[in-house]
Amino acid sequence: MGARIFNIQKYSIYDGPGIRTLVFFKGCPLNCLWCSNPEGKSHACETLWNVSLCSHCGLCASVCPTGRQSLRAGVHIQTDEKCGACGKCAALCPARALKDCGRDLEIGEILAVVMEDEIFYKTSGGGVTLGGGEPLAQPEAARALLEASKSAGLNTALETCGLARRDAITAVAPFTDLFLYDLKHTDNERHKQLTGAPNTQILSNLCWLLDNGFNLSVRMPLINGCNADLEEMRARAAFLGKWRTRKNFRGVHLLPYHRLGVHKYGQLGEEYGLGEDARVSDGFLDQAVDIFAAAGIPARVIRH
Repeated sequence: MGARIFNIQKYSIYDGPGIRTLVFFKGCPLNCLWCSNPEGKSHACETLWNVSLCSHCGLCASVCPTGRQSLRAGVHIQTDEKCGACGKCAALCPARALKDCGRDLEIGEILAVVMEDEIFYKTSGGGVTLGGGEPLAQPEAARALLEASKSAGLNTALETCGLARRDAITAVAPFTDLFLYDLKHTDNERHKQLTGAPNTQILSNLCWLLDNGFNLSVRMPLINGCNADLEEMRARAAFLGKWRTRKNFRGVHLLPYHRLGVHKYGQLGEEYGLGEDARVSDGFLDQAVDIFAAAGIPARVIRH
C-alpha cells in the first residue's frame, strides 16, 4: 500500500498536540480561493518553477518531453502544456529553480521517516498528523498510515475539509485520536462560491463524528470579504452549540488569513485571486472569540 504525498514536515506545533510530523497528501476535492498549499490540489505530480532562482540556462528545456519547460530568445518560459512529472528537468537544473512536487511512497517508508523523531513525540505528547491536500482523497492510504502509526504507539491526528464519503470517515475514525476539521462556511451557496463544492456532506460528516464520540477540533480559516463576518460567526456558534458540553468536542481554532503560500501559485503557472485586503483585523478576531464564548464554546486564535 502506498500514498502520493508532496511533503513531510517535521517539528510542527500547530497541527495537534505536542511536536508532530505532518504528512501532506496530494489531491483535494475543494478549490478554496485562499488555499495556502495549491501544490496539494491536484492528485497528479507536478513541477514548481521558482523564476527568481532561474539562470535561464535552457538545460531543462532540452530534456522536457512535453515542452512545458521552454527556452525562447534566451529566456526560460513555463508554458501551459501539461507537466508529465518525469522529474528530468528538476534533476538537471543547476540553480535548483525547479522542484518536483509529488512522490509515491509505501506506507512503511513514510512511517520510517515519521519514527525518526519518536523521542520528541514521547516527551511532548506529539505524534503524526495527516494533512494535504486532503488525506481522505486517498482513503485507503490514509487509513493504512493511521493504523500503522497507532500500532507503533503514536498519537494520530487528521486534518480534513470533510468532503469525503462516509465510509472513508468511518474507516479512519477508529485510528484517529483527533480530527482537525475545517468549517469554511455554513451557507451552502456561499460555500460553493468560495470552494467550488457544496457543504452538505461536510456538515453531515462533522455531525456524525461528534455524535459518535470522536475527538474533534473545528478549524475556521477566516478571510476578509469571504467568510469573516460576525453574522457567519454567530451562525457557526449556533450550529456547534449542540455539542458544547461534549468532551469529544475540543473547541474552535480561528485561523486568520495569511499569505505564506502565495508564491507557489506563480511557480505552478497560476494566478492568485486574493489581495492584502483579505486579512482580518485583531478586533474582528476578539469579537469572534467572544461570540463563541457566549455560546459556551472555547475558541482560540492560531497564527501561522
